[in-house]
Amino acid sequence: MTDSPRSSRTEPGPAVAVYGLTKTFSVPLHPTRGIVAVRDLNLRIEPGEVYGLLGPNGSGKSTTLKIILGLVSPTRGRTEIFGRDSRLVESREAVGFLPENPYFYKYLTGQETLRFFGRLCGLRGAPLTARIEELLELVGLTKARKRRLGVYSKGMLQRIGLAQALIHDPRLVVLDEPTAGVDPAGSREIRDLILDLKRRGITVLLSSHLLAQAQEICDRVGILADGVLVCQGHLQELIAIESQTELVIADASAQLVNEIESVISRSNAKLIERRKSTTTLERLFLEATAKKDEHESRMTKE
Repeated sequence: MTDSPRSSRTEPGPAVAVYGLTKTFSVPLHPTRGIVAVRDLNLRIEPGEVYGLLGPNGSGKSTTLKIILGLVSPTRGRTEIFGRDSRLVESREAVGFLPENPYFYKYLTGQETLRFFGRLCGLRGAPLTARIEELLELVGLTKARKRRLGVYSKGMLQRIGLAQALIHDPRLVVLDEPTAGVDPAGSREIRDLILDLKRRGITVLLSSHLLAQAQEICDRVGILADGVLVCQGHLQELIAIESQTELVIADASAQLVNEIESVISRSNAKLIERRKSTTTLERLFLEATAKKDEHESRMTKE
């Protein structure tokens, strides 16, 4: 993987296209019944963008990803990857996949794991060795390369999983709940890796039920509910409240705040709420742990 971003203009059409996708699962012992997991879904994901497929558990996200990857057959409709029918094996040559609960051989080291997956993808010799070194550095596991996966944390397993999804230098990476079960620090590391993939021009399709996560990394999102795409677009546009505007002011005197409220009261606008700006619990956690690490490092040096 090179540091220079790929040009999305060279890609033929959308990275992923979904047309009228419906998937119904049959119910055992009740052949006339069926559970509709996805209904009449249409999606278009452009090359080089990060697209988030959002929704609660059971909304059809994982089923949609599996159909796009050719792992599950649709009841109706079709899906394409870079213009190729996703049922064709050739369409998956350009795809890397990290499932929600990846299975690894716990007795292998991180380095051995990447070598195993690299050989499955047809890589050999010096190119494979160089690729392993590159990916271990990318996901921050160079120092843990010779540790067995059985002692890896959940965050480290997700990062080695992301590395194996990238081993053959795909143009599209599909991630199913990539930060599931990962602590805030590990979640931040994975999000940074996804943003780095975007910078390199790699298309990322991820599913998640975490809106805050998607807000930081996605260019566009689609929200699924009971298998139906209820809305789609740029996240900031979707979550904006059209009739309200927030002003965040730093170092404002009480007099200035009173003057602003006075101006509002003389217009047709209404002051809904006056409050202090707040941070998120996640950001508070990260800042607190960073200060703790900094303090312990200082004490060690002293």
